[in-house]
Formats: sequence, structure tokens, C-alpha cells
Amino acid sequence: MTESRVGRRGQTFPAAHRLKNRQDFLQCKKMGRKVHTSHFLIFIEQHQRPGPSRLGLTVSRKVGNAVVRNRVKRLVREFFRTRYHQLAANCSYSVIAKRNAGEIKFEDLCRQLQVLLKQ
Repeated sequence: MTESRVGRRGQTFPAAHRLKNRQDFLQCKKMGRKVHTSHFLIFIEQHQRPGPSRLGLTVSRKVGNAVVRNRVKRLVREFFRTRYHQLAANCSYSVIAKRNAGEIKFEDLCRQLQVLLKQ
């Protein structure tokens, strides 16, 4: 195995930390608090059951082509992955990208998503 593959193994975004099905997204939207930023709409749901905080991403075609949408998702996942230990436990986060999210730089994204750390 190459050195780069070994180093990346600990940097994954595990499935247990993701919202995966429609019901999870709808529950987060219905029960969660809504936070607006200039590029994102974020729903934050505090739940009673123990478990890791989870992230769900919605990036529609209005944001841009597949390359742009995937870039936005990678940037948000990277923010969440690197700051996971600072987030509140037992929360679900649903992040919806607005139309202009494709133009955002990582530094700006970090500033806007800092709201997650303050909740």
C-alpha cells in the first residue's frame, strides 16, 4: 500500500456520520432549527437518542453542473470532518446549498458554517 493511501484512511467521512434516507432529512427539517447564511440554509436538530452527530447535504442542479455540485459537497464535508469534535453531540445537520454556493471559496464557507460550532 502506498503512503498516501495509508494516510488517507483516517481521514474518511464514515457512514455513521451521514444522514442517508429521506425520513432522516424530513425529520431534521421538521424538528430542527433553521439557520440562514448567504450561501446555505442549515437545519439543526437536537435528538434524544445517543449517537454521533450526522450531516446531510442537498445540492440541487440550480447550483451548477456536476463538477460544481460535487465541489460544494466536498468542501462542506471537509469542514464537518475537520471540526467534528467541536460540534454538539446528538445533533443532525442538514445543509442545503443555495444557488450561489458554487462560487464560494473554502475560507468563506468556513466562516459561514462556524454557526454550527456556536449552536
